[in-house]
Parts: sequence; structure tokens; C-alpha cells
Amino acid sequence: MKNPFFNLYSHGFARVAVGVPVCRVADPAFNAAETIALATQAAKQGAVLVAFPELGLSAYTCDDLFHQSALLDACEAALGSIVDASRKLSAAMIVGMPLRVEHQLFNCAVVVARGRVLGVVPKSYLPNYWEFYEARQFSEADNAATDSIRLLGQDVPFGAGLLFEVEDIPYFRFHAEICEDVWVPIPPSSFAALAGATVLVNLSASNIVIGKSGYRHQLVSQQSARCLAAYLYTSAGKGESSTDLAWDGQALICENGELLAESERFADTSHLLFADVDVERLSRERMHQVTFGHSVRRHKAEVDKFRVLRFPLDVTLDKALPLERRVARFPYVPADPRQRDERCHEVYNIQVQALVQRLSASKISKVVIGVSGGLDSTHALLVCAKAMDRLGLPRSNILAYTMPGFATSDRTLRQARQLMELVGCTSREIDIRPSCLAMLKDLDHPYARGEKVYDVTFENVQAGERTNHLFRLANHNGAIVIGTGDLSELALGWCTYGVGDHMSHYNVNASVPKTLISHLVRWVAETGQVGEGGSDVLINVLDTDISLNWCPAIRTTVRSRRPRALSARTSCRISISTTRCGLALRRRRLRFCRSTRGGTASAASGRMGRMWCVTSMGCRTSSATWRFFLIASSGRASSSVRAFRMRPRWALAAPCRRGVTGGHRATRSRWFG
Repeated sequence: MKNPFFNLYSHGFARVAVGVPVCRVADPAFNAAETIALATQAAKQGAVLVAFPELGLSAYTCDDLFHQSALLDACEAALGSIVDASRKLSAAMIVGMPLRVEHQLFNCAVVVARGRVLGVVPKSYLPNYWEFYEARQFSEADNAATDSIRLLGQDVPFGAGLLFEVEDIPYFRFHAEICEDVWVPIPPSSFAALAGATVLVNLSASNIVIGKSGYRHQLVSQQSARCLAAYLYTSAGKGESSTDLAWDGQALICENGELLAESERFADTSHLLFADVDVERLSRERMHQVTFGHSVRRHKAEVDKFRVLRFPLDVTLDKALPLERRVARFPYVPADPRQRDERCHEVYNIQVQALVQRLSASKISKVVIGVSGGLDSTHALLVCAKAMDRLGLPRSNILAYTMPGFATSDRTLRQARQLMELVGCTSREIDIRPSCLAMLKDLDHPYARGEKVYDVTFENVQAGERTNHLFRLANHNGAIVIGTGDLSELALGWCTYGVGDHMSHYNVNASVPKTLISHLVRWVAETGQVGEGGSDVLINVLDTDISLNWCPAIRTTVRSRRPRALSARTSCRISISTTRCGLALRRRRLRFCRSTRGGTASAASGRMGRMWCVTSMGCRTSSATWRFFLIASSGRASSSVRAFRMRPRWALAAPCRRGVTGGHRATRSRWFG
């Protein structure tokens, strides 16, 4: 048996598909053949659910032919062929067809899997306005006089309140509704989601008019967001009659408000749309959003009407099935330039407005900020400048201090001076080395005796001294200290706890990740908000390698600029420094020099940017524990994530010891040279 780790179903994902077949009006045999062909293709690609358009076996545009027994009989025969074909497929199908029940005709979604009809869901809302005349042919779901029907020799559950749960896949419970059902104020799928459905499916015909495509996007996206669910939408395409209407065959798959996939519109051939939905995440989001549970309680009467039908699909995990899902390179930064500009404008103004409110509420007109010449303090200084402009206060009320330490580079010091001059703030330079050295002497630290010992204490003395100066300067000038550390640093513990860069009166960057900080600074530069000369200064900051400015002999740079696949003969030197609080590795140079046994270790192709973080996380499977070392790097033109995967014997397995600051510091294992 192969390792199930490489199968997406082992990680809370499920692959779903939406089919848009070419159809022929009133030709169920042809339509069934197209449906079977697409379903077979979907199953081969690992999908466990595939949905087809409304009335797909007959075609939507049959009009009064729907009342002809010849057509209805042919549709049932076509359904029989689909049921037979499903015996060999490990995917459930939802097909649309007209169905006679107790002398009434219903527009139905039929769920089929493993040679059985699992259930039949009639359409709840029939449009009878504008170009639609469905009430002329069909009855609504509420008119049904029975909750079970006889179909193809089976007793089959019937009704709008059916939920289908795949026993092999945790959290995978789906519900089907039809076209107009999602256009009403409270769609049936809303109650289905409250009843536990994580995947909502809409079988639609939906003719096309100008502007309707965009409205479908909004409709499907919002319904998936409100229900904290995945939403599959399919519509009729080529082959439907164009006597009165036109058809574009638009298919959409959304998850919690995010568009995962969209089909080509106006296609000439049958086609499928796939997406890997994160059903485990949807379950977790519902647990997190407690008002979802409140809604379940409030609508208990509706929720209790649903029946859950469980069935197996025999989903196998013994083959590799990689995740085919687009993962944003920068999760907080839109790839589209227009959206990115809007996001930067919004984030920047949120920061400015928040600082304006804090200063107004506290009746304080001055701020103290430490400026290192790096990204974070640069952006925080820009926010302070904009806030002073909004308040109608002079920028001289910004008291900016650059405080060079033992490892401050000439470049960052020069940039700090240029930034303060550019902003027009009150600036001053304080050399903290004498006061740091005095403290190191008081501590009887080896560095005070001339030894090159750059340990955690050496680092924290400098960070603490800077922060201590800033707070006392704020006391002296009646100001507050503006923090500059970003969300990434705070989340990783990449800061000195207590009296260090962990502390401030108000941190404007606390909710902004590192990758977004760089885009914000670039956005300010490119939009000319600081003038032409100022833009050049900001670009220089962006071009600067990210460094720590704590230890003279250590630089956080990557020696190998062209990473290759790591093997027994491949080595890349990486100088790192990790947190000064929380779980941490010792500051040292690590050498990746051994190959992994039974696994792989590789670096993605392309130019590696500047290193800023190394961290690790583990994931336990039935056969072994894998550990991932994620190396997040940030360069001017690009940022990337490198993942190194290895067996447990090659992971960081050495004992940990308590560090000086109260955190743990892991020693090197033999995986590192």
C-alpha cells in the first residue's frame, strides 16, 4: 500500500466536479451517453461528486413535450443506463430530469451512486415570470404527497429535505437544489447547511442575458459565504433550443465566498470543471463562527425536516492524488494589480485612521518611533506622517530616533537618516553601544571581556536598550511609543519579549504580515505619495537584504542563489537567526548536506530571495511522521516558500534545553552538518 499522505482525501479535501454536456432537445439517450462519458472522466480524475444541469436528460427547452409519455419514458430509460454505468464508478452523480410522481410532474435532481438511485430532490421554487413558464408544466416540491417513490425497481427517498453523506469522507455531506431555488430570499440550501451540508449543489439551466453572468458570480459566492460551504453551480450549454432564449453553460465552484473554479462559457463541446474543496476547513469555520450554531437553534423546525442518507463510495487512499488547488503565493496580497492597489490603499488607511483615533482619544499630539532603515519601521513612519497630516499637526511632532547597535550596517543607518529627512520629522541619532556595553559588564558577559560571544543575552540587551530609550523618551516628551513589528514577527515570536521590540504603546503594524508590508511600501513609492525623491528612498529600502542588526558576525543571507534538488552531494549554506522568545533554534549557521532516506528533499526552482524565517511543523500519518521545514524568503521582485520534507530520523530530534529568555532552544540533529 502506498503512503496515504500523498492523497488529498487524507487531509480533509474532496475533489468535486461540475459537468456541462452538449445536449439534444428531447433525446434522452444521447444526453445520457454524454453524461456517462463526463462522469467516467470525472471519476478517473479522482472526483467523488459530479453534478449536471437542470433537466439535462431531456433538455430544458422541451416546453409542452414534457407532458408526452414518450419523452418521460425515455428519460427513465436513460436514467437506468446511468445507474448501470455508475456501478463501476467511485463517484456520485446528480442528474436533472422530469419525473412523474402521483399524477404530478416534478423537475428533479436525481442522486446516483454505485448502481443505486440514492434519492430524488424536486425543485422547490418554480419561476413563472418574464421568460420562465415552469409552473405550466411542473409542480413544486411542497405539492408532493409522498416522501418515497418507486423508481427503476427501487424504493427511493423523495423530497426537498434530503441530505447525502459519503461515509468514506469525513465532513462530506451534500445537498441538491435546482436553479430558481438559490435566487429566492431564503434558499433551501441555507437550511441544508444548517442541517450539516458542507457541499451545496445547484442544477441550473439558466439562460443568458447581458449582465447575468456577473450576478451569478455574486449569487453563488455570497451563498457559499453565508452558509460556510462549498457551492457547485452548473447550467445548460450548447444544444438547448435558441428559439426564445440563449445559453452560455456557465459553471462555478465557490468555497466560503472564494471562487475556486469557473468554466469556459459558450463552449462547443462537453466539458468538466474540477475543484478540491477543503471540507475540514468548512467544518472548522462553522465551529469558530458560533452564530452558525445559533442559527441552527433558531431554525430548528426547518432543520429537523431533513433526512440524512449515508452511502459508501469506497474511496481508496492507496494511490497518489495530489492536491490541484490554487494556493496564493502571497495569501494576504492579491495577484491582480488592481485589487492589490485597492488592498494596499485600504490597509494603509486603516492603519492611519486607527492611529488618528488613538491620538485623538488619548489627547496626545506626539509620537516616538524607532527608525532602523528597514521595512517595518519605514512603513510605520509613513503611517505616522499621514496621521499627523490628517490631524492637522506638524510632522515635527513625530520624534524619530535611529539607534545604531553593534551590527548596524552603514546602508541601513544611511537609509534611516534619509527617511527621517524625507518625512520632515524631528530626528535624532542615539548610539546605544555604550549603554549596552555597560549592561553587559554588569552582567559579566563574555563580550564585555572581548570575547566574540553573540548569544541570546547579547541580542536582548540591545533590543531592550532601544525599547527602554524609546519609552523614557516618550515619558520625557509627553508622547506614546509607536510599535513597528509586523504580524509575521509577532506570530512567530520573532521579537524580544517584555522590554524589547515586543512592547510599545500602540503598534500600527501588528495586524499586517511581512509580505504585505513590502507591498505597502512599494505602493506608497509607486503612487508618488512621498514625491519623486522620496520614492527612490523607499525603493532603496525595498532593495535592502533583511537583516537583524544584532550580531556583527552573522548575516541572514542565502549563499546559494540558485537552489537545486538537495541530495547527498548537494549543499546550500543558510545563515539563520530564530526567535528570542518561544520555541527557537540557536543562532548558528546550518548546512543542509544529507539526503533524506525514503523521502525527498528539494528546493523549488527559481531565484531564492532573502531569508527571513525558518520554522518547522510536523504531520503524523499512519506510517511515519513527516516534518516540514518551511523557509520563507522575501526579495524585491519575488517571495517564495521552500519546503524540505524528511523522515523522522532526519528531523530535529535532539533534546531541547531551556533558553535564557524562558523559551526552548533546540540543538542540531545529525541531519545538519
